[in-house]
Amino acid sequence: MNGHQPLRSSCTLKTRSNKSKAAAISLLASGDGGRIPAEMKQKKKTANGFWSKASFMNWSMDDAVGLFRFHPMPCVFAASLLFFMGVEYTLRMVPSSSPPFDLGFVATEWLHRILASSPDLNTLLAGLNTVFVGMQTTYIIWTWMVEGRPRATISTLFMFTCRGILGYSTQLPVPQGFLGSGVDFPVGNVSFFLFFSGHVAGSVIASLDMRRMKRWGMAWTFDVLNILQGVRLLGTRGHYTIDLAVGIGAGVLFDSLAGKYEEGKRRAAASTAIGNADVFT
Repeated sequence: MNGHQPLRSSCTLKTRSNKSKAAAISLLASGDGGRIPAEMKQKKKTANGFWSKASFMNWSMDDAVGLFRFHPMPCVFAASLLFFMGVEYTLRMVPSSSPPFDLGFVATEWLHRILASSPDLNTLLAGLNTVFVGMQTTYIIWTWMVEGRPRATISTLFMFTCRGILGYSTQLPVPQGFLGSGVDFPVGNVSFFLFFSGHVAGSVIASLDMRRMKRWGMAWTFDVLNILQGVRLLGTRGHYTIDLAVGIGAGVLFDSLAGKYEEGKRRAAASTAIGNADVFT
């Protein structure tokens, strides 16, 4: 230990000497004979302290390589951001006199032609879709009324309330070429809100509940039927693509909100029980 002490002292003195030289050069370069106002010193110190604490000041080449290795999805999203910024600023907007452009309608043009030329097939698929909606509804109500688990029912109520508000706030026009059916849901081919798809959202809510209960076979069956349902809705022009996409997100969102609601109720009940126990003790 003692043998290294002189070396350490020498290094310390040398470092201090170098710092002193650097400080002296800095003062001489200031142009005022080394006299810097105190407030300027404070500002410079604060600025240097801020930048030295900035995250990017500590980045290295290994960090950049690791970003692509360990976080590929955010990197893909960043590339997508740049790509769609280019698309957004170069794409010509659809004029108000034209129908909306929908990529899902373009992709299902073949199905639209088949269903338009085969009304009986359209009616059959609409009836099957209505049966699927009935399956969703039955399962969701069953989880509450029979199994005593209200989460799926609560999330469905949240979802349809939000859908009603959004659907009424911006009422989208019926797509051109809409192929209705008297057996489609809503039964009787009555009016309905396009945004967003309650068909899709309800199926997602049911599927998420099945996964929580480890009913994997039922969950995958519902997912496949939901995909087929979405293709049919695009083929019949019963929904825009954005209605289906937001329907998926709405199902996930309102299932999560219903879970938070239940958790909040459980915590409130636990707090009340603890409070009552304290009163009687």
